[in-house]
Amino acid sequence: MMKIAKTLSHKITNHSRIFDATLEVYNHALSFIIDIIEKEFDHLDDMTTKSIVPLVEKLIHTTKSNPLPKYREFNSLFYKFPSYFRRGAIATAFGKVKSYRSHYRNWEEEKAIVLSEGRKFKKKPPRLQLEHKEFPVFYRGNMFERTSDTTAQIKVFHKNDWVWMDIEFKKQDLYKRGVWDWKENNPKLVKVGKKYFLHFSYQSKVTLSTTKMKDQKACAVDLGVNNSAVCSVIDANGTVLARKFMNQPKEKDQLYTMTNKLRKVQRISGWVSASNFWRRINGLQKQIVNNTSHEIVKFANEHHCDVIVFEYLDKMKVPKGFWGAKKLRFKLRYWRKKGIQNKVEEMAHYLGMRISRVNARNTSALAYDGSGFVERNDKKDLAVFTTGKVYHADLSASYNIGARYFIRGIQKSISEKKWLALQAKVPELSKRTNTTLSSLISLNLAQ
Repeated sequence: MMKIAKTLSHKITNHSRIFDATLEVYNHALSFIIDIIEKEFDHLDDMTTKSIVPLVEKLIHTTKSNPLPKYREFNSLFYKFPSYFRRGAIATAFGKVKSYRSHYRNWEEEKAIVLSEGRKFKKKPPRLQLEHKEFPVFYRGNMFERTSDTTAQIKVFHKNDWVWMDIEFKKQDLYKRGVWDWKENNPKLVKVGKKYFLHFSYQSKVTLSTTKMKDQKACAVDLGVNNSAVCSVIDANGTVLARKFMNQPKEKDQLYTMTNKLRKVQRISGWVSASNFWRRINGLQKQIVNNTSHEIVKFANEHHCDVIVFEYLDKMKVPKGFWGAKKLRFKLRYWRKKGIQNKVEEMAHYLGMRISRVNARNTSALAYDGSGFVERNDKKDLAVFTTGKVYHADLSASYNIGARYFIRGIQKSISEKKWLALQAKVPELSKRTNTTLSSLISLNLAQ
């Protein structure tokens, strides 16, 4: 069983600026508590959120059994501060201080290594930030009461007092979003621009596919340059059951036009921030990522695939000769590929499908039929095999990606002795980066 979560955003329609004071007070209290935890607690590694909350409350909160806390000014600065807000702020502050100390230890270790090698160390140490813009969680009963599907009451700071306020928010279709039978958690008040939203997170559990390797169907995905993605459905025998090309030519044309304009501006004026350019570029990138991800998952689900297979994308290395707009487009493609993989992984898990990654080396360079290395045309979309056959380069690569997944699964399921015997019959199995769809078919025949 795997835990999954999804967050739905509901726009608050009848109020906006009235919540500013609530966020301001909450973040002021958070800064106060961060400072206290940093001063009072030397060792946080062995502590948990559950254990630190009562300890900090004893230092700041006045009660009948604790009439004289060390930091009595907390009650005067934050009069009637709700208990659930206080405990939530303590938990958040604990995480921030613990993270800061972890980063500081890493910095000290890195400094010691560099100095021991006789080199100069110029990296500045991390600093504990007291000012934050966090959003509070409204716990049911104490801070939040839902009155209907689109109305609720929340406790906010208004006119120097904590009062209950009626709010109206837009409704989300839980059936369409696939969370109608999931557990709904406490909402969080989030500010986006000048508007406020209630973010409800939903939790559930899903059982990922446990189909045996020989009965599995894999959706192999090649994230290309000319096409956003090329998918093929392959079974364990090496049979290609379906294929699909996915692309967004309109968005990509707009994207490349923007990068060329940005290059021209920077060539004339030097480096410029160009926030409007980047806002539009990021919007186009997001559209391409979301559309491609939805199409991949939809295609895999239609053909009842058990796993979606990608290439493993290592750290980005810009090839030689790439500069200006060409270099920028290369970086955008890399970020887009990583974004698609992350989005598909999240969506596939909702449907019980697994995600796998294989070695990317030579998936496009080798012909799927085992005839050897291919030659690509200038546009890089077609591949000419040594036999003279012309085939789509990304489609051939997707066949090899799916084949490598099954070859690896078969290798893990048999003994080393038997695998060596199979390598003698199918020599290309000795090196993983040389395997193709033809290798998978030959492996099945040799078994």
